[in-house]
Amino acid sequence: MGASGNAYFRDNFMSNVVVVGSQWGDEGKGKIVDWLSERADVVVRFQGGHNAGHTLVVGNKTYKLSLLPSGVVREGKLGVIGNGVVIDPWALRDEIARLGEQGVAITAENLRIAENATLILPLHRELDAIREEAAGAGKIGTTKRGIGPAYEDKVGRRAIRVMDLQNLSTLKGKVERILTHHNALRRGLGQPEVGAEELFEQLSEIAPSILPYMDTVWSLLDQCRREGKRILFEGAQGAMLDIDHGTYPFVTSSNTIAGQAATGSGVGPGTLGYVLGITKAYTTRVGSGPFPTEQENDIGEKLGQRGHEFGTVTGRKRRCGWFDAVMVRQAIRTGGITAIALTKLDVLDGFDELKICVGYDLDGKPLDRLPASQGAQARVKPVYETLEGWQGTTQGARSWADLPAQAVKYVRRLEELIGAPVALLSTSPERDDTILVHDPFED
Repeated sequence: MGASGNAYFRDNFMSNVVVVGSQWGDEGKGKIVDWLSERADVVVRFQGGHNAGHTLVVGNKTYKLSLLPSGVVREGKLGVIGNGVVIDPWALRDEIARLGEQGVAITAENLRIAENATLILPLHRELDAIREEAAGAGKIGTTKRGIGPAYEDKVGRRAIRVMDLQNLSTLKGKVERILTHHNALRRGLGQPEVGAEELFEQLSEIAPSILPYMDTVWSLLDQCRREGKRILFEGAQGAMLDIDHGTYPFVTSSNTIAGQAATGSGVGPGTLGYVLGITKAYTTRVGSGPFPTEQENDIGEKLGQRGHEFGTVTGRKRRCGWFDAVMVRQAIRTGGITAIALTKLDVLDGFDELKICVGYDLDGKPLDRLPASQGAQARVKPVYETLEGWQGTTQGARSWADLPAQAVKYVRRLEELIGAPVALLSTSPERDDTILVHDPFED
């Protein structure tokens, strides 16, 4: 490739950034995405649904987003919901209304939705709840918002998509097709069937609230790329909830690693430039599933209370534990993460000592990765390295010089263990309390 080709690649691809979680979600992506969105022109959601939540603090206002890309709260930014997202149109309508009450107007000028995105229907929510309740001890921790059943219909090729709301004359046939499957399921579960006319009327009613935002997103993003606009791809949840690479079956129903940014928005993989993995300075998890470093003791309680560890969407209490370097290193490798943004370092202020998981013990044998088997994941025991804590405060620090020496040592040791540098360091929920090592958009 000649000099002009290198310049074209740099200008049109490397300025794009993908943000993903490197743990089990809840890593603090909202603040980092908001911080980055000021530097971006377009912010794209590419997977998941309204089971994920981002909390943004802008000035003296707090915004809680589930479906909308974080960029929509900033003037002059275009928010895009890609085809990889499953959309509950009623939840989206309500979220748009809530933002409107906070003074953020959502219009076709600042929000576009992929025409080929799959819709979450009321029957998906009902099925999700019915099956989770029936699972008893086998529950996987779903949010009961219909995400999984909607993805099942997508791959089963019977989904109703955004574009289907545009032509009501053909919608009835698609409603009947999806109900052939769902009513059989409902009969087997002892539930009443869903009437085709009822579902058709629900979709007809919601269509005008969604269709104004519909667009051919893959083409839109291609045009943005050609115009040299900076695109920020915003992931939801975390790498260990990935349907393929996570702690299966205690995972979400989509791919959460960076590669999904291409598939879930209709751009080529070469469009993805820099991958930033949001990483909490300790570890949390919501719901069921393995958690090798979990602290079901006073330490876990202290981390949870100081970190305000409750889900943005569900309000569920998060399980808390020490930093798991083995898991994050694995997420970095499977996700192609360039660097990490380390969040919530201030929660560790005041601990006499801190532990980091540097390996696992599986049935008496050392292991340097999280195994794929559900049984093995449940049996692994963490191997810890202990570091001295710090009594000073990191809260609000905006430069390395503001950090206690032991806090700097902790961060540097994490970098060594996970095999990736820290690009940003967050020291409080406040947007400006961030230490910038290097700007992903300028790298």
